[in-house]
Amino acid sequence: MINGILFRQRTGVPWRDLPTPFGSWKTVYERHRRWSADGTWDRILQGVQADADAEGRIDWSMVSVDSTSCRAHQHAAGARRKAPRVPKKGQGPRQHRSDEGLGRSQGGLTCKIHLAGEGGCRPLALLITPGQ
Repeated sequence: MINGILFRQRTGVPWRDLPTPFGSWKTVYERHRRWSADGTWDRILQGVQADADAEGRIDWSMVSVDSTSCRAHQHAAGARRKAPRVPKKGQGPRQHRSDEGLGRSQGGLTCKIHLAGEGGCRPLALLITPGQ
């Protein structure tokens, strides 16, 4: 299951194109969604970091923070739940859900990825916010 999720994240293939050795694509997709929603991935990362810290593999002498803006695909905003609205002149852009991490700018839909890394260049924390 985890290998299927990691394969999909690494290659970027659509869920339906997941190779059969990983099992049913729908099962892998649902497990990934459930683990993302309930914080399982966050707990796994915290556990790995705690083990690495206990073994002295995290270099706390230097922590760096960086961010980058990413352009989102036009379909990244999710499916419409109602009929498309007709924009009026002078009307501002439609707001997105706060948990999507999407913001509207002149370039379109963007998100900003913030990453804190330790001295050994391993990630400590990741935050995705709407790009502006």
